[in-house]
Amino acid sequence: MKIDLYQEIALKRDFPEYHLHQGDIATLIDYVPHPANGEEGAILEVFNALGTSITVVTVPISSIDVIQPDDILSVRRLAQAS
Repeated sequence: MKIDLYQEIALKRDFPEYHLHQGDIATLIDYVPHPANGEEGAILEVFNALGTSITVVTVPISSIDVIQPDDILSVRRLAQAS
C-alpha cells in the first residue's frame, strides 16, 4: 500500500546518519525512484515538537509506516553529532 503524500508517517527503523530513531514521526513529501533500479525512496520532512522544520531526508520506502490509532507520541531530545 502506497502512503498518500503529506501524511505523517512513523519510521520503522533507526537512521543514525540523520539522528533519527524508530518511531520518530515525519511528513511524507514525495517519492523518488532509486537511481540504480533499487528500492523506491521516500522524501521526508522532519519537524521538532514545536512544528519547526529541522531536516529533509530520503529513506527507503520499506522503512516508513502509517501512524495507527493506537500509536502514542513521545518526546526525546535530538542528539547532535559531536
